[in-house]
Amino acid sequence: MHPLAYGIERIGLISLRFPYLVAVVLAVAAILAAFGIGRIKVDDSLSQLFRSNTPEFHQYEDVTARFPSSEYDVLLVIQGDKLLARDNLSKLRDLVTDLQLIDGTRGIISLFSARQPPEGDHLPAPLFPEPLPEGAAYEALLQKVMSNEILRGKLLSLDGKLTLAVLALDPAVVNSGKLRDVVGEVRKTMDEDLAGSGLSAELSGVPVMQLEIRNAVERDRIVYNALGFLGGCLIAILFFRRISFMIIAAAPPLLAILLALGMLGWLDFRLNMFLNVMTPLIMVISFSDSMQLTYAARDRILAGQSKADALRMAIHVVGPACVLTHATAGLSFVALTFSNSDLIRSFGEAGIIATLIALVSVLTLIPLLGMFLIRKEAAFAKSVKGADMAVDALRRFCGWIAARMVSRPGLYSLCGLIVVVGLGFIYADLQPRYHLADQVPDKEKAVQANRALDAKLTGAQPVDVLIEFPKGQSLYSPETLAAIAAVHSIVEKQAGFGNVWSLETLRRWLAQKVGKSDVNTLRQYVSYLPKYLVERFVSKDQNAVVVEGRLPDIDSSKLLPIVDALDKNLGTVRAAHPGYEIAVTGLAVIAAHNSAGMIEKLNRGLTIEIVFVAAFIGLCFRSFSVMLASIMPAVFPVFTAGAALWVLGQGLQFASVVALTVSFGLGLSATIHFLNRLRLEDTPGEDPAIAVERATILVGPALILTSIVLACGLAMTIFSQLPSLRLFGWLSSFAMLTALIADLFILRPTIMLLLRWSQNRLWS
Repeated sequence: MHPLAYGIERIGLISLRFPYLVAVVLAVAAILAAFGIGRIKVDDSLSQLFRSNTPEFHQYEDVTARFPSSEYDVLLVIQGDKLLARDNLSKLRDLVTDLQLIDGTRGIISLFSARQPPEGDHLPAPLFPEPLPEGAAYEALLQKVMSNEILRGKLLSLDGKLTLAVLALDPAVVNSGKLRDVVGEVRKTMDEDLAGSGLSAELSGVPVMQLEIRNAVERDRIVYNALGFLGGCLIAILFFRRISFMIIAAAPPLLAILLALGMLGWLDFRLNMFLNVMTPLIMVISFSDSMQLTYAARDRILAGQSKADALRMAIHVVGPACVLTHATAGLSFVALTFSNSDLIRSFGEAGIIATLIALVSVLTLIPLLGMFLIRKEAAFAKSVKGADMAVDALRRFCGWIAARMVSRPGLYSLCGLIVVVGLGFIYADLQPRYHLADQVPDKEKAVQANRALDAKLTGAQPVDVLIEFPKGQSLYSPETLAAIAAVHSIVEKQAGFGNVWSLETLRRWLAQKVGKSDVNTLRQYVSYLPKYLVERFVSKDQNAVVVEGRLPDIDSSKLLPIVDALDKNLGTVRAAHPGYEIAVTGLAVIAAHNSAGMIEKLNRGLTIEIVFVAAFIGLCFRSFSVMLASIMPAVFPVFTAGAALWVLGQGLQFASVVALTVSFGLGLSATIHFLNRLRLEDTPGEDPAIAVERATILVGPALILTSIVLACGLAMTIFSQLPSLRLFGWLSSFAMLTALIADLFILRPTIMLLLRWSQNRLWS
């Protein structure tokens, strides 16, 4: 019989022959890995999911660099029924003043940025005088405030109960470790200045959401490590009933996590919302095969073999399946490397590296620890014999299932086929979904602040229309100003848009309040504005401007028609002003255009992966029938999880497609271990039902427990504050359990049917 894994599993024999040398090598590798972990940094950018080498993304990066606004804005959302009470306005003005004194801030736009109509050549006076008037004069002031076209519906809600202040941070602060301190100081100042006012104040904006993502990623990493390890250890000690075997089973996953994260650190991978799940993934990849090898070695010790012979036998019998399960898991990550998203592509690359390290860790550390920790094998075998009730119960359960499945394989195979096809139709009906709020901790206040802005100020998602001038045209040329005015008008009339700002906003104010808006007057008043405010809308070299509007945070499928309609309507401006380059950009725009296509490509990649991995398994077993037998158990958990998403109305999101892709590779573990054992147990001329039952009884208990370990390890992510990771966690866990169901109730009758049809000639 040909070698299933081409002898790769023999790596484990090195530990049996040279245990001390291997121990030294692993210790040195662990020390180097510890230093590598210290090099890992967090990528908390909201654009990381769509970062790619495409013209659209490069344009978005260019606009962000030339017009440093939304990427560096902290949004202060302040609400209250008595927002415009005189005492509260005084507190708000003090807050605005104090915020500008914080190191790392560049300026602020608020209610108090509004000005009175100018008188003569003097600078316009503030709309809110110092001190604030009282009585009837104050009521008259409020009337001016509520009707002010600069404030109304932009910085102040129509009911006068919510106000928005935009605090611009220094880009150097946002891109450094100082962001946490600056945001903390903003919160502290806000709490102190508004104390006793009865107003609620929350922070949002890209820097705040980045910080919340960073905090969640760092916190989740600790939770995943602790809970995943404790869960695995608990299951191992309950199953093996001896601490030494628990250590043998649990140590390889820990070493794999240490070495993999260390390697990723040395290779300069950035920890992000997907790479953050690498810890539980490494745990489940390595723990599954670690349990299988430890269980096999323990079984041989109970049969009377020495620890060296038992470990050697485990490597020869179970090792090839371990190699194959890691190979299929690696192939599932390979599929992700073809994504257009740098984030998903790097996740796939990291997964390949982690899978390789996990395989080496399992194959080398289990025999090493077995030689050092297992003592008095004969006494252990004698004490456990007849008292292994949990394992015996699982064996009886596995035998009962196998007997039922092989009794009528044709009927059960047909039922399995009907169920899989039905679930497949439901899965095919899933639609792509993307929502920005799913990438941000939903239990923090930034999401709540965005919802308030969506409800009362048309939204918090900025969309920019970039206008680049042709040669020979300047910022203040009549045609340029006409183009800006036309774009501004189209954006503010576009359904769904609001809070539109541009140079045209100032020109209209001058025309209404000053009575003139000629070029010299416009140029003069632009010179009065703070530099940071001008650079929000006009590039430093004055050869481009942006018109900024805001949208609510809605699903990309609903956002795309709005963005496309705006771009189509801007065609009239392009035609009227040839030479002017006009483009709609912004993170919301990129998400609307790319998310559905990227999700569909990932989904198609999963389909290709299923066929490719099935062919790979058939090639390794050198059996076309084995390839056919592995398809239904492989797609069942994917289709079942998809049906669960369909029932819940969630659709296909990035996290769910990645979860299904990875779960497909991991879920094949049970299938491969069973097929490997069946291959060894199948005897020519013997009723194949006996081989199926025997293989199920031998590997079934470990398969059930390892599937539970896989599910529990992935389920740890439900404690994340990131919605995308929670989705990844429960969906992956659900897929693991359904993979076990497919292995027991679909694979058994299918392989039994194929064995009978082929007259026991499945294996070459």
